[in-house]
Amino acid sequence: MDSMLEWSRAAWRRHLPNVPDINGFVRGLGDGTIHGLAHATALASPDKLAIRIGDETITHGELDALAAQHRRSIKAGDRVLLAAPPSIKWVAEYLGILQAGGVVVPANPAYTAAELDAIVQASRSASWKERDGSDAVALLAFTSGTTGKPKPVPLTHRNLLTSIRVAMAAWQWSADDVLVHALPLFHQHGLGGLNATLIAGSSLHLLPRFAPEELLRATEKATVLFAVPTMYQRLEGRSGNRLRLCISGSAPLSSGVAKHAEEVLGRAPLVRYGTTESGLDTSQVISDPPADTVGIPLPGIELRLGEDGEIHLRGPQVAAAFVDSDGWFRTGDLGRIDEATGHLVIDGRAKEMIITGGMKVYPREVEVALEAHPDVAEAAVAGVASERWGEQVTAWVVMKPGIAFDADRLIEHAGTLLAPYKRPKEIKRVESLPRNHVGKIDRRELR
Repeated sequence: MDSMLEWSRAAWRRHLPNVPDINGFVRGLGDGTIHGLAHATALASPDKLAIRIGDETITHGELDALAAQHRRSIKAGDRVLLAAPPSIKWVAEYLGILQAGGVVVPANPAYTAAELDAIVQASRSASWKERDGSDAVALLAFTSGTTGKPKPVPLTHRNLLTSIRVAMAAWQWSADDVLVHALPLFHQHGLGGLNATLIAGSSLHLLPRFAPEELLRATEKATVLFAVPTMYQRLEGRSGNRLRLCISGSAPLSSGVAKHAEEVLGRAPLVRYGTTESGLDTSQVISDPPADTVGIPLPGIELRLGEDGEIHLRGPQVAAAFVDSDGWFRTGDLGRIDEATGHLVIDGRAKEMIITGGMKVYPREVEVALEAHPDVAEAAVAGVASERWGEQVTAWVVMKPGIAFDADRLIEHAGTLLAPYKRPKEIKRVESLPRNHVGKIDRRELR
């Protein structure tokens, strides 16, 4: 375990080679509040464009004033549900709730009344120790729920600020950056981009919904792009952009999709890894060439692997409600260190591991093998109950346009890359893979 901690701390230096005291630097990033830093930005750059959403625009100064109007109906400690499509009003309400000392509860506006009621009830019953300032709870986030009911995650200003500000430092974010994305604000990926904009005094162009052509056009006036792999996959043509950075997260990025994104955008996506409970945790190094990994620990994050390969994390980004007595959070994700790069590779979720004939199979390893076939656009793998095997390795594939589906040929291909017990016993063709709102495969629906 000591060697893993040494690896983590060496990673910090690779991200921030010019910072003498990285521990002290990271501690300082958590000081303050989201709304306090946004207010400081508004005072320093009141006329700077803050956000564009569709035809709506607002400056940092105007946003700060509008947020103050929304705070009037909120009392300190209130837990306020935000379940609406992205808009300037949404952002102002988000900041207004925080200014009043309330807790933001973001939710998917597509949820049914029953689903929203479940979120409300869970929010009411959630408890934590009340603190002031940086250690006050700012956000009650909910896990995506692909393996069960979503659970509430209380995140403090310190958690959220450390998470995004460490990444901003590693990615060399500045006030001159213009971020574009089409991600939901009720999810940490999209909300993190908003927080970065408010903190840095940069600008955000948010598309209300994902449309490949519109996103590609928007990149022409942006310097940073946030997207999930399914978005990168659907971009077509070539962009005459000035992007200096493309970030991919929330789901695995295959080498084929990464190559496609580089052809369209002129830049390969930089991959990062994180969870709702722990914020942003690892990232590829901005100055390094692309690799088929999720990078190395961001400054402040210590990472170790349990005996079964489960990823454990510790640091100021991690929600206190989910750590053990030594401060470690068990992610439920399985990983390993790639020998060639020294980076972390995600093999999948512990709950998704397939036990077939007594042998363990990681779905992601089989998916990567299938996606290496030139005719396969994307693949998903899960275990299906089997009297013979206990669980049968089963795959669902999306073929590239105009390509005929031949299961036997794909199984034969998998056999050149995988041991016999890992090869799919059955492969099915689908037009698209079931995914949640941030592009993660829903394996329960596959089964």
